[in-house]
Amino acid sequence: MKITIVLGTRPEIIKMASVMDEIEKRGHELLLIHTGQHYDKEMSENFFIDLKLPTPNYNIHVGSGSHGKQTGKMMEGIEEVLLDEKPDILLVQGDTNAVLAGALVASKLHIPVGHVEAGLRSFDETMPEEINRLAADICSKLYFVPTEESAINLAMEGISRKRIFITGNTVVDACFRNLEISKNREKDEYDEGLAELDIDNMENILTLTMHRAETVDDKERLTNIIEALEELDDMNIIFPIHPRTKKTMENFGLFDRLNDLKHVHIIKPVGYLDFLLLISKSTIILTDSGGLQEEAITLDVPALTLRYNTERPETVTAGGNILVGSDKEVILENARRILDDEEFANKMKSAKNPYGMGNAAELMIKIIEDADKNDNLKMEAPDEVMSSFTRKMKVIGEAISVNEFEKNNNSLIKIAFDGEEIKFPYDDLNLNGLTIIYEDYAN
Repeated sequence: MKITIVLGTRPEIIKMASVMDEIEKRGHELLLIHTGQHYDKEMSENFFIDLKLPTPNYNIHVGSGSHGKQTGKMMEGIEEVLLDEKPDILLVQGDTNAVLAGALVASKLHIPVGHVEAGLRSFDETMPEEINRLAADICSKLYFVPTEESAINLAMEGISRKRIFITGNTVVDACFRNLEISKNREKDEYDEGLAELDIDNMENILTLTMHRAETVDDKERLTNIIEALEELDDMNIIFPIHPRTKKTMENFGLFDRLNDLKHVHIIKPVGYLDFLLLISKSTIILTDSGGLQEEAITLDVPALTLRYNTERPETVTAGGNILVGSDKEVILENARRILDDEEFANKMKSAKNPYGMGNAAELMIKIIEDADKNDNLKMEAPDEVMSSFTRKMKVIGEAISVNEFEKNNNSLIKIAFDGEEIKFPYDDLNLNGLTIIYEDYAN
C-alpha cells in the first residue's frame, strides 16, 4: 500500500512518528507531505533527523498567513501531489489547517481519509481548531479515536460505529519513543535555554506554557495568571516563552514584571526533545496547550490547565488534570495542594492514562490493512438503490451482543445507554438491560 501523511506542525510530526515507524516496519510505501506553515530550522530537516524520521517527500512551503490564505495554498499544493502520487489512503492528525486542507482535498479526489485523533470536541466553535476537527471528521473514512468518549462524540453525530476505532492516542507512543532519545543525549546537545538551567538538580519545577489567544490576548486574564506565579515563589517556574506571547506581554507592560522574579526562568522556546525531558522532571505542568495535557498524564505529571474547557476531558475525569482557567485563587489553591499534600499529588500522578498503552500506531496500521483487504477503502459512487432505514429506540431484555443484534435484525446500533451513561457499542457489548438507538434496515 501507498500511505500518505500530511504534516504541518511540530505536534503532528511528533504524534505521527510512531505511525511512520509502523508503516515502514510493515513494508508499506510511506509518502510524507509537509505543508511548511511553520517552516524553520526546528520544523525542517533537523527536526526529522533528531527524531530519527524520514524527511518529507514534498514540502509545500506555505509559510504564515491568514487561515483562509494558508489553507487555500495548502489545498492547492496537496491536490497537485495527490493527483500525481495516487495514494491508497491519506492520514491526517489532529485539528490544524493542514488537517482541514488534507481531508478536504483527499475526499474530493475520492481518496479515503484516516483521521488520527478523531472525535475530540471542545464544543467551543470560537476555536479555529474545533472547526477544523468537525470538518475533517465529515470528510473521513476511518476514525482513529483516542478514547471511548471521543468515539461517543462521533456516534452521536451520526458516524457509523463500524468506521470508528478506539486505538488510544499516539501521544503515548511518542512520549515513550522520544523520551528515550532525549535521555540518551549529552548535555552539550541541549538547546541554549535549557543548557543554562541545571534541571537535574532543580527542585519543584513548574513548567509553564501559554500561547492561546484567549489566554495571552486578554490583559485581565494574563495579569491574574502572573499574580498567581508571583506567589508561587517556592517553585522554580520554567517558561519557554512563545515569541507572540512575549510580544503581547511587553505590549501590556507585563513582561518585565514576570521576568524580574527570581524564581521564574524565562527561556527561548526549546526543541521537542528538550521539552520532553523538562516536563518529565517537572512537579507541575501549568498550560493552555491541548497536547501537553496528554503528555503530562502520560508521564505522570499533574497538570493545571489555564482554560475553561478542554477537548481532552478524559484527563480531567481520570484525575490527572484540573481546569483552573485564569483564576488566581484557583491556580494557587491547586498548585499549593499538589506541592504540599503528598496524597493528593500522588493521586494525580497515578491517574490512569486514558490514552492507551503505547501501541496506537500498530493498531491503526493493522486496521488500515484489514480495511484494504476487505475492500472497505473504496471511494466509489453507489451502483445500487439506497437502502432506506428507520431510526428506532428499544430496551433490550435478553443477553445478546451488539454483533448478534445487528445480524438478527438487519440493523446498525448507534449508541447504548445503561440508565446513567452512554456506552459505545463495541461488537461484543452485552446489551441486556440497555437502551439502544439504532437504524433498522429490515423494512
